[in-house]
Amino acid sequence: MNNLVKSLMGMGGMTDQVIATDFLISAKASIRNIAFAITESATPAVRATLREELRNAVTTHEMITNYMMSRGFYHPYDLTEQLQTDLKITETAIKLSEQM
Repeated sequence: MNNLVKSLMGMGGMTDQVIATDFLISAKASIRNIAFAITESATPAVRATLREELRNAVTTHEMITNYMMSRGFYHPYDLTEQLQTDLKITETAIKLSEQM
C-alpha cells in the first residue's frame, strides 16, 4: 500500500470532506458548462435537453451543499468559519504532501 493511501486512511472523516468538496466543485463546473452549451446550441430539442440537464446539475449541487453544511464541511453564510475550515484542509494537504 502506498504512503498516500495510508495517509488518507488515517484521515478519518476528512476523506468524506475531500470527496464532497471535489464533487461540489465538479457540480459547479457542470452548471457553468451546461449553461454555456445552452447559449451555443442551435436547435430547440438540444436546448430543451440541456435545460433538463442544467436542472439536474443544480439539484445535485443543492444536495451536495446540504450534505456538506449538515456535516460542518461547508459554511457559505459564515466566511470566518469557512476560512478556518479551508485552512484546516490546507494544513492537512501540506502534511500529506510532506509524508510522500
